Amino acid sequence: MANTLLTIDMITKEALRLAHEKASFIGTINRQFDSSWSGEGKTGNTLRIRTPSEYVRRQGSRVMDVQDSEQVSTALVVATQDGVDMRFNSKELSQDLDSFSKLHLEPAMATLVSGIEGDVLAAATKAAFNFAGTAGTAISSLTTPGAARSRLNQNLAPKGDRYIQVNSGTMAGLVTGVATYFNPSGAISEQYREGIVARTAMADYYENERTWAMTNCSSVTMSTAKLNGFISTNGQTSLNVTTITFTPTIGQKFSIAGVFDVHPETKQAYGQLKQFTVTATTNASTYTISPAIFISGARQNVAGVGTTSGTAALTWLGSPNSTYNLGLMYHKDAYTFATAALPMMADSISCAVRTYDGLSLRVWRASDIRNDEVLTRIDILYGHAAIRPQWMCAMVGTAD
Repeated sequence: MANTLLTIDMITKEALRLAHEKASFIGTINRQFDSSWSGEGKTGNTLRIRTPSEYVRRQGSRVMDVQDSEQVSTALVVATQDGVDMRFNSKELSQDLDSFSKLHLEPAMATLVSGIEGDVLAAATKAAFNFAGTAGTAISSLTTPGAARSRLNQNLAPKGDRYIQVNSGTMAGLVTGVATYFNPSGAISEQYREGIVARTAMADYYENERTWAMTNCSSVTMSTAKLNGFISTNGQTSLNVTTITFTPTIGQKFSIAGVFDVHPETKQAYGQLKQFTVTATTNASTYTISPAIFISGARQNVAGVGTTSGTAALTWLGSPNSTYNLGLMYHKDAYTFATAALPMMADSISCAVRTYDGLSLRVWRASDIRNDEVLTRIDILYGHAAIRPQWMCAMVGTAD
């Protein structure tokens, strides 16, 4: 039986249900900080997220070697407000909820969530400094997911709550190459999220057309880039590069000859080079990188720097002037997304705010008596940040 008039509460709940269902990446990352904004004026728009301290082992001595506890934090800023705006007439508001949802809410929420999801997934992939796969070679087996899994293991990411986001082209190659390894999606506990396909290599796989495409800058000098000076400062985040005539794009990834990754606790060198991502550029020869380079102490994350030449070569992921659509393997706590409850408007009799599973939406509507229409806006206030980028790994295949 049709409703006499759809209420604001019904519309808000249905919009929130649709948003939750369509958020395949946002729905799989950390959202535990949402309660920090549950009350107006509670924390402002910035939250400092603290990460665990690191220490050096005292070995072979009973004499204490007291270390200072260095607290590291990440800023999570909740200041981006997106929305979708609509208008309906009285006839449309008298439809039953299923028809109204299908004709109006579903396309509106698909547009809103898709845009936010694309932005957040792109930011996460740019922040991921680990990468796996061979640029120019299709991902058609578990070799690349396995290498990404290894990167997460080496950085001590917990074994549960791991996910992979890839586009349909990559998924098609994976399914064809390793079909016997995939489990039916119905066997996975998360059954109400769009895009879930299967589970293997210790991760749930999601098919997502909003994965980020990394476009390398167009310069043949990419292959001749070298450091312009030794790495000598703990916590160094800026590199100066010589014999280079291009400015890297944000998110381009590279390694440095002779600079090896290490075990986060024992500090023993692994067999592969440390990987980095560009986070900002000053000019063609100076740019900011992640992670910061620590050559000693509790936060040491590289080995070999002391014997590395000040002109060590940089090796970039991919070729100049090429675009690669990057998949992403990640642990849930590598990245966080938070929404804040927007205020109810005191002068409005038709405004509702609802929160479910870390997503908060406000639906506000007002009538237009001249045209017999109801103007409706759906708003979301959110922010996102990398908490532990070492628990993410980009996966590269063929160029687009």
